[in-house]
Amino acid sequence: MSKGANVDLSTLTTATGPLTVALSWIDPSGEGEADVSVLLLGADGKVGGDADFVFYNQPASADESVRLLGKTPTGSGSEDRILVDLAALRPGVQRLVVAASRYAGATFGALDELRLTVSDSTGQVLLAFDIEGADTETAFIFGELYRRGEGWKFRAVGQGYESGLAGLAADFGINADDSDEEEATPPPAQPADASSTADASGTGQPEPPAVAAASAPALEAPAESVDRPKRVRTAKKKATVAKAVKVSLAEHPSWQQARLFPVNGLRNDQERETRATATLLAVMAQVPEFGRRLTARFNAPAGTIQNFAEASFKHGDTKVRPDGVLRVARAGRIWTALIETKTGGNPLKADQVEAYLEVAARHGYETVITLSNDLALDNEHPLKVDKKLLRKVSLRHLSWAEVAHEADMLCHHDGVANPVHAWLLSELLHYLRQDNAGCQGFRDMGAAWVPVRNAVTTNTLRLGDRRAMQVAESWEKLIRQLCLRLSGQTGLAIAPVLRKRRDGDASVRRLQTVTSLVETGRMNAEIRIPNTGGPVLLEADLRTGQIDTTVEIPSADRARSLTRVQWLLRQLNDAPPELRIEALTPGNPTGPCDLLKNLIAEPGLLVPEDGKQVTSFRLTLATGMGTKRGTEETGFVRSVDTAMDRLHQEVLQLLKLDTAPTTEARPAS
Repeated sequence: MSKGANVDLSTLTTATGPLTVALSWIDPSGEGEADVSVLLLGADGKVGGDADFVFYNQPASADESVRLLGKTPTGSGSEDRILVDLAALRPGVQRLVVAASRYAGATFGALDELRLTVSDSTGQVLLAFDIEGADTETAFIFGELYRRGEGWKFRAVGQGYESGLAGLAADFGINADDSDEEEATPPPAQPADASSTADASGTGQPEPPAVAAASAPALEAPAESVDRPKRVRTAKKKATVAKAVKVSLAEHPSWQQARLFPVNGLRNDQERETRATATLLAVMAQVPEFGRRLTARFNAPAGTIQNFAEASFKHGDTKVRPDGVLRVARAGRIWTALIETKTGGNPLKADQVEAYLEVAARHGYETVITLSNDLALDNEHPLKVDKKLLRKVSLRHLSWAEVAHEADMLCHHDGVANPVHAWLLSELLHYLRQDNAGCQGFRDMGAAWVPVRNAVTTNTLRLGDRRAMQVAESWEKLIRQLCLRLSGQTGLAIAPVLRKRRDGDASVRRLQTVTSLVETGRMNAEIRIPNTGGPVLLEADLRTGQIDTTVEIPSADRARSLTRVQWLLRQLNDAPPELRIEALTPGNPTGPCDLLKNLIAEPGLLVPEDGKQVTSFRLTLATGMGTKRGTEETGFVRSVDTAMDRLHQEVLQLLKLDTAPTTEARPAS
């Protein structure tokens, strides 16, 4: 679509159910992201109240018709998704304005390839709008959905604001406060019904303060006058999740703590699949926040979740038994999905999934969900099925790594309303991480790995080798899973960095990886980690058997180059002695370089001889590369995880950058 154009959504799809609006961009610098927001407007072009402003501090409308799904790493970067249930909107809402904003002084002109897409409930992309010409704007309206008669239309807007999210919100009737200060004022008056402060389980226990901060709308009432209007705080909340200190009462280290979901006794793949499915579905039903995050990925409406295991359906002359059935009820409507689960290295089977698609179509069910350790890239299902079967039923995929990521974010960063629910999520995470559960995510580079590795070392790999393309695809999956895991651990928006223009064809991107393997024997990826100065370059050299992790950080603002070097070395006192440090000056891609163990005694080794001022440092940590295809001690997958963890834990976490561009943690969603 072009700017200003509009389209009737009913002419693009016949599917019913919620839409998914996705906003994406490329961040060439890797210095920060943007956040999406939605405003629900009446006929007067204004919000009906603060609850009609959906953004990072208030991620869903009161009726759950609009919900932010958060940032999701993709094969080509990341995208921010919004679930919109048009049928669930109250009649007074006439327009939905879809916007995004940046923070810490960043502008949209620094981002490339601004794009909005709208997909229907089957996952089919209905429209795309590319925005060009962004400059100094700190907030942007991408587009809007608006009523026209009995239906809805979409308009491509592409309008920018230099006043940030607060300025954009003010245009639509929101009294915003974008200051970072927390005013020492009493909380807003509570409802008359005292039971509203009890937890969701009905135990009468008050909601913990840290959890309340992560789940309540960010509203303020100024202390000096209760008659002044409330303000929506657009500054990101600094909510924390309390960590309980436990003392073990075990008499011996061999004593194992009893677990809600044990892995003992699982003897075969069938038992693992049955246990894993039942465990996940049970936690989804009991923890509303977790269940909603997962079902929203499949465009399910917000509502009551009920799950069933091992349901039987007639199919021809036989019966089929999906691993699970997921049902969501809302306003008299029931949304249903059949679930097929695989654990370990077991692949999905096309004939099995196609049988479930036929059953779903015959029963009027909306979706078939596959769940395995494989990852879907570029929104493409990892399994090829007959497209005729997808006319009435959508086919979606979920990785166990994505399940763990959502559980991690809720359990350790965003918070849940009930402490018991937090414990359930922690037990689920413990189960997923056990080897015998078979749910650890992508763990195998595939059968093509060893032949390609050997061809690289003997310099016999050539373009056109299909096995090399398979390795390139596995590399993308490994990097995406790495980002998911680190995001869950840190609560930060960690994602791959894409510096080249979107080509729309994953095979072209993978061909670039194959070309690099043929010419240099290397595979590389850039990963954005907020608050680290620049993106991390992860490079696996198959010829030398080494993985380098590199990050460039700005130097401190000191008068002399030597004091800038000393500033860095003081912070890296506990870093690995083999850390390689290079001092860079303006206009020079290389500079003085040495190992940390040598620089501790002689920091002057990094001072440029030409007298130019050091402006940044390049830090590189080398790790031995595993040669086998999996996660065993000598496996390639494990060595990549180890290399990234070493840089993050032993180097990046030691640094406090006083001149680095400031980026924020991932907001609650």
